[in-house]
Amino acid sequence: MRIVVFGLTISSSWGNGHATLWRGLCRALARRGHSVVFYERDLPFYAPHRDLTEIPNGRLVLFSDWEEIRARAARDVAEAEVAMVTSYCPDAGPATDLVLGASALRVFYDLDTPVTLDRLRRGEAVAYVGPDGLRGFDLVLSYTGGPALDGLRTELGAARVTPLYGHVDPEVHRPAAAQAHDAADLSYLGTYAADRQAKVVSCLVEPARRRPDRRFLIGGAQYPPDFPWTDNIFFVRHLGPREHPAFYASSRLTLNVTRSAMAAMGWCPSGRLFEATACGAAVLSDAFDGLDAFYRPGDEILLAETPEAVLTALDRSDAELRRIAEAGRARTLADHTADRRAVELEAILDSARTPIVMEA
Repeated sequence: MRIVVFGLTISSSWGNGHATLWRGLCRALARRGHSVVFYERDLPFYAPHRDLTEIPNGRLVLFSDWEEIRARAARDVAEAEVAMVTSYCPDAGPATDLVLGASALRVFYDLDTPVTLDRLRRGEAVAYVGPDGLRGFDLVLSYTGGPALDGLRTELGAARVTPLYGHVDPEVHRPAAAQAHDAADLSYLGTYAADRQAKVVSCLVEPARRRPDRRFLIGGAQYPPDFPWTDNIFFVRHLGPREHPAFYASSRLTLNVTRSAMAAMGWCPSGRLFEATACGAAVLSDAFDGLDAFYRPGDEILLAETPEAVLTALDRSDAELRRIAEAGRARTLADHTADRRAVELEAILDSARTPIVMEA
């Protein structure tokens, strides 16, 4: 199967969650004999941090202007079985026009459904959704399940909606040796986001203030100068995916914090959740509706949203944390790998080729 994707980025993992997901899925699809052509605008924001240049059994097309690749993209779409536009694609408008005129299966993949719906409900423009919403697509994939699926149908006119959740590539995210410079009692890996800040303060900064004898570590990008650092919170700037395993291996616990729109909507586990567990880390996460469909709280993952709950988790024995880490990794490898999602995607695409039968 030949798939053409017009997306945000696969070439740079800096400051976004799309790239790592696409890399794992493309590798998994390639192992199953499929090919992906990924069109990505060469944005100055990502260019200095590019950490991928080739797609297995596929092709990466970087371009600076839509007209530069319009004819080439049209040829690729004409030869494809599946043509897809994703959320945050900078050229979603012309790409959607091209895809909706194709004979291929026409797909929109919203990897940011809570943000999409939240902005629409606030009356804000969503640049990657046109005036007709999602009505012209044969299939809408959503990174988020639960009530978000109804929102895509009723508010954007999607005819057929199916969740395609996040995942991890165990070839990249797997157990590694701990590194002394990344040692911590509690770590957090994530790009700074204002809507996560309250929980980061509650679940990391405040515990650090209360336990000055413990070491805390944050890794990521775009942290502002006025972030409330303490003497026992250390920082490492953006880490590429291949540096994540050592980061996770070097702390007793690692924190997962969900963006507010995602947490409010539920059924939207972050990619970091899958990556950390695949690396064998014991994960401490905030709670949201649907989380227990992915991991069993207390057995495969720990939950905390207050400083007191975080400190209670930190006081657990190493043996308890190892048991939770092992159970979380086993669940991830069984249910949340890129290979598993590739199989699911095949079935979803096959099903979407069957016309929807409307009830009388």
